[in-house]
Amino acid sequence: MTDHDQILIALRRITRAIDLQSRQLVKQTGLTAPQLVVMMALDKDGPLCPTDIAKQIAASPATVTTIVDRLEALGLVQRREKPTDRRVTHILLTAKGEAAYRSAPELLQAGFLSRFRSLACWEQHMLLSSLERIATLMDAQAISASPILTSEEWATDEDPVG
Repeated sequence: MTDHDQILIALRRITRAIDLQSRQLVKQTGLTAPQLVVMMALDKDGPLCPTDIAKQIAASPATVTTIVDRLEALGLVQRREKPTDRRVTHILLTAKGEAAYRSAPELLQAGFLSRFRSLACWEQHMLLSSLERIATLMDAQAISASPILTSEEWATDEDPVG
C-alpha cells in the first residue's frame, strides 16, 4: 500500500468516525451535533442573541437562526425580546432544553479536544501543520468550514457553515 493510500484511508476513517458519531447522537437524543453545540453555547453563556451564538460557534447567523427555529419547535429553546430594546431577541434554554442538553452524550469534538490537549505542544503544532498541508494539497484551503465536526447534519440544518 502506498503512502498516499494510507493518508486517504486515514482521512476516510476520520470522516466515518464523524458520520457514525453523528448518527448515534441523533439516534440517542433526536438532536444533531449543530443543535447540541448551539445548546452548549446557551448553557455556557446564555441567554444570547443569534449573532453572538454564531460568533461563538463559528457559524453563519442564518445557520444559527435555522437551528434555533428547530430547537424552538421542539420546545428546547425560547426566544425572548430584550426588555430595553424589543428589536433585540435573546435565545435561552427551556427547562426541557436544559435537561436534554445535560443528558446528551459527549460530542465527538469534546473527546477529541481533551485528548488533543494532552499532547505535547510540538505534537499539536505538527498535527495542525500536517492537516493544513493536506487541505492545501487537496485544494480545500478556500473551502469555508466550522470547528463543529459534522457531516450530513448541515443538509438538514441548512447549508455548510461559512
